[in-house]
Amino acid sequence: MCLMFTMPHLEDRADAQMRITPSKKSSAEIVCLVDDDPLVLRSTGLLLASEGFAVRQFDTGEDFIAYVASHDVPLVVLDIWMEEMTGLEVLARLCAMSPQTHVIVITGRDDNAARITAMQIGTVAFLIKPFDDEQFLEVVHRALGHPPGSSPR
Repeated sequence: MCLMFTMPHLEDRADAQMRITPSKKSSAEIVCLVDDDPLVLRSTGLLLASEGFAVRQFDTGEDFIAYVASHDVPLVVLDIWMEEMTGLEVLARLCAMSPQTHVIVITGRDDNAARITAMQIGTVAFLIKPFDDEQFLEVVHRALGHPPGSSPR
């Protein structure tokens, strides 16, 4: 049984920490991006926004988990190696809180054990940074159930 819990003392912090990348349309699908590297947040966030997604960016797993406690998250792009709370810890908590959320794992280290663990938990993809933009966008569209070659624009 999955238990839903809230962390009201963290929700305000999460909303304050969350950066929203403007999207091309207000009804765009939401993609959350969790990475402790500001350059990855910026570049990947801009790539997703250019494709028409509404991007919610988080630089810590704790802030993202606080956000999930009060928001529906269709898709998260999650760095696996972060300080404080690792991506695998975030993934475990996310599965308990929001099992319907699709997860794409990104990492700067090709760690076979982490890959196997993430894939066993049920991630959509495990990508090594730097990844090919087109391949990444294809995985995002597939995770959201879009037909091949589609774009939300």
